[in-house]
Amino acid sequence: MPKAFVLINTEIGSETEVVKELRKIEGVEEAYPVYGVYDIVAKVSADTMDKLKEIVTWRIRRLDKVRSTLTMIIIEEQTK
Repeated sequence: MPKAFVLINTEIGSETEVVKELRKIEGVEEAYPVYGVYDIVAKVSADTMDKLKEIVTWRIRRLDKVRSTLTMIIIEEQTK
């Protein structure tokens, strides 16, 4: 199952609103506002790489007030 962390920049002051919208998107497992270069970190998973690409490209990046994203695909999930 492909997973990725998506780092998101938003318009100033809209972080909380964007996090609420992210959490409504199927495939977004977690979303948090953060301090630093990016405003939000989201963890996304999907059944296929194409579905993951679709979520990021057509759902997350198209949200109102999202300025830019950086997607980091997880290459190997650690087990306990």
